[in-house]
Amino acid sequence: MLIAKDAKPMLSNVNTTDIASAIRLGCRTMCSVFNADDSDVPFFGSQVWPEAYLSFSASASESHVPGRHLNALLNAEDVLGLTLEESCIVRHARAAFFSYSGDLPLPLNRNRIGGPLVHFYPHNVREGFHALYALARFRNSEPAVELAERSIIAIQELWNPQKGWDKETIESNFEFHPTTFIIGLARAIGPLVKLHKHTSCTGALELALALADKATSEFFLPSGAYDRETFGGHTHSTTCVMSSLAQLADLTRNAPLMERVRAFYDNGLNDIRDALGWVIESSGDDVDPDRGEVNNTGDIVETALLLGKWGYPQYYEDAERMLRCHMLPSQLRDISFIREPDNPDNEDGKRNIADRHLGGFGFPAPYGHKTLDAQRISFNMDIVGGSVGSLCEVYRQVVETSPAGHYVNLHFDHETDAVAVESPYTHPHMRVRAKRPGPLFVRLPSWVAVDEVNVDGSNERPRCHNDYLVFNSPPSNRWITFQFELAERDIVLSHRTRDIEVRLLGDSVAAMSNFGAELTFFPPIHE
Repeated sequence: MLIAKDAKPMLSNVNTTDIASAIRLGCRTMCSVFNADDSDVPFFGSQVWPEAYLSFSASASESHVPGRHLNALLNAEDVLGLTLEESCIVRHARAAFFSYSGDLPLPLNRNRIGGPLVHFYPHNVREGFHALYALARFRNSEPAVELAERSIIAIQELWNPQKGWDKETIESNFEFHPTTFIIGLARAIGPLVKLHKHTSCTGALELALALADKATSEFFLPSGAYDRETFGGHTHSTTCVMSSLAQLADLTRNAPLMERVRAFYDNGLNDIRDALGWVIESSGDDVDPDRGEVNNTGDIVETALLLGKWGYPQYYEDAERMLRCHMLPSQLRDISFIREPDNPDNEDGKRNIADRHLGGFGFPAPYGHKTLDAQRISFNMDIVGGSVGSLCEVYRQVVETSPAGHYVNLHFDHETDAVAVESPYTHPHMRVRAKRPGPLFVRLPSWVAVDEVNVDGSNERPRCHNDYLVFNSPPSNRWITFQFELAERDIVLSHRTRDIEVRLLGDSVAAMSNFGAELTFFPPIHE
């Protein structure tokens, strides 16, 4: 159970082993965010402590949330075969198209409920394209493709890599809110890659390449360093641009670009993350030092999956550790501590707040939902979309089948039409069953020595190749058992104001320092 106020810390009942259940629960959350007092435009802001509510945002509600949620919901439908409530998709789509209904084909925001579209934040171009991509790919929406193409043309006319935005033209119609390039337009590279890869949208790749050229010539440099002043302090923008560049490198088979991503992953990224994948929400000086943001972690996981795919299996191990030790534990699954607010005016933003947050992702510390310096606990509604979207990519890549064979990349319970996996975290031992002919590759984590693995169920002695055990001709439809111990080891997370001790069991957390905090995820490392 989560910890009620003034109670002693105790273990949360989170499920850190089942990706599919986390996706399903997140989808439930995303279908509960519509504001009945605002024509069902989704809420953006949320808080569950000290006061609980959902709220409108003049910078994000209609232009931001629908893109995150449509990308996540429709990808979840695709990977899990879910039957979604179509009215949920329709309402998000309506809000997304509404945000583009101003005088320029750009995602815009109102200054108040019922007000006109007056704000343009380049930050939201990414989310706008995500909405249009998801509708085009998964709902065959011709209006979405047509709008995406018009938006790309407008951006090419209004933005220049050297001069930036045409402020005079934009400000003649709207309130313009400029940012650094990374916090602004660079974020759009990822959905532009998806538009090019999965739809008939013209111009998407051309704009993605132009944005990537600026990103790599001025920001993601060969040294891999992170410069807060040039990047900007909003860390999610940094992680999502990194992930976007990895997606572009993968699409275009650009090895130098992927190496540029890897250089940043191995160097500058460590300025804002810890070993378990927690990422500080803002890299500014005067911030809560333990306040993270979960969709940042999702972007790192997506990047790690692509680096693993490109032949560096140590990044799969990093992805698994981030998923088990931070991302999945941080999903809100116990809402008993949330107190419903007084609601004398029957406002929708104060109705059923606890239940509408079930399945959310937010701004946790490594040890729990409430940081030691917390003034509030929030689960802004866009973050569940970013997190679930990343979990969908994880679900696709736990097991992959390619011309080379079947690859077991992550050690979660999973089954495809080609391979079944039983996880060592939920069963006495890891077991894999190949259901189709072809070589089988099973990744071994770095904390397991090859000669300490006892393999049973195959007459073939596997070869170790690039951290995978390889069976050239695995038995058909028969379990192969891999017996090894989940290694116990202690690490220390060095945060700005405190060291956090962690006891790992394999790539999961057995115990963690929590300093007497409330709403913790794990047992305390010291009784």
